[in-house]
Amino acid sequence: MLSVQTTRRAGRSLVALAVLNFFLADARDGLGPFLDGFLATHGWSPMTLGIVATTGGVLGMLATPLFGAWVDASRRKRMLIVVPVVLVTGAALWTLVSPSNIAVFGGQSATAIVGAVIGPALMGLTLGLVGEQAFSQQVSTNEFWNHVGNLFSLAGIYAVAVAFGLSGVIGLMIATAVATIAAVATIDPEEIDHNVARGLGNDEGEQDVSGFSMLAGSKGLILLAVILMFFHFGNAPMSRLIAQDFSIQLGTPFRTTAIITGISQLSMIMMALAAPVLIRRFGLSTVFVVALMALPIRGAIAGSFSSFAAIYPVQLLDGVGAGLIGIATPIAAERILSGSGRFNVGLAAVMTVQGIGASLSNIVAGWLTDRGGYGLAYWVHGGAALLALAAFFLGRTSIVPARKRIDKSLDRLGTCA
Repeated sequence: MLSVQTTRRAGRSLVALAVLNFFLADARDGLGPFLDGFLATHGWSPMTLGIVATTGGVLGMLATPLFGAWVDASRRKRMLIVVPVVLVTGAALWTLVSPSNIAVFGGQSATAIVGAVIGPALMGLTLGLVGEQAFSQQVSTNEFWNHVGNLFSLAGIYAVAVAFGLSGVIGLMIATAVATIAAVATIDPEEIDHNVARGLGNDEGEQDVSGFSMLAGSKGLILLAVILMFFHFGNAPMSRLIAQDFSIQLGTPFRTTAIITGISQLSMIMMALAAPVLIRRFGLSTVFVVALMALPIRGAIAGSFSSFAAIYPVQLLDGVGAGLIGIATPIAAERILSGSGRFNVGLAAVMTVQGIGASLSNIVAGWLTDRGGYGLAYWVHGGAALLALAAFFLGRTSIVPARKRIDKSLDRLGTCA
């Protein structure tokens, strides 16, 4: 039985994990959704912005499997979050101060490469802290605090942009980076079980298997990767295009993007709260279906209506689709890879295939927008999720294995958020 002192330490680390997710929402992506609106008002075309996003996506995609293996092998997972946060923040500040070709392409390339380690590191850190049984609940809790943090960040950027202009945005970015590092430092490294963090059971020896070997040998993992590739091909450019479109129309990139992104973050908060109940009540398969169905409907609405009011249903559906997919993916990967000892590198391999779709989509979206306007791009990319939905129905029993005792924890744990 754990002592009161040990329980308090563990509780302190989980509080720090929540704070980390709250501030990491702003610190892990640099300018994130504001980049396109900011550059669009500085004369950058949709095609050029697509090339910027594709370049970063390809570099991040190539780096992700290497970083997944690094996370599995490393016993310094906290440092694998701190260093990227510092570098990403520096790259974002460079872009804000000097939005030249060198700053934008160089800064965003660096952001994509070093930022690729944060996702696997955070998942490994989470699994190592809470264990397999509580992982589903903790992923939802992480997502809740991440989206709440995003919402506060958007509100903060809106406020400081109005009050202080660009200097206020720069100050806020530095403050969130410092808060992220402080939260990481508060997590007790002694409470991280590094065998559990890589998906290795306590009774099992280590297995020297690469992520791509596991991907090639697992039907479920292959299908999960293909579904995510199609989904993110459709989803990745949608919010970017909406931000570009209305930032140019209204001439207020930071405020306009804050409103557009804030709506989707509110929806994602609701999905993070609902996901444990949905998984427990209807199963993980249903959550996947709901998430995949949201994107075609979102594309149809965005492609049919050009008024600013259309962003409300469009961005609410972004929260349903991307929000639920973000929760369901690591849970499905953990089930498939349970006991392998290669959770992080296997998940990273899936994310690499996902990155192919997301990277290609940006340049395709830029080309479509130049050729037929924003409406054409919305219809094409929204429809891409229908391919993901078809792939899911073909192999859902492999993608979502039979229930394990991991989901019983959902009955015992209340929503920490």
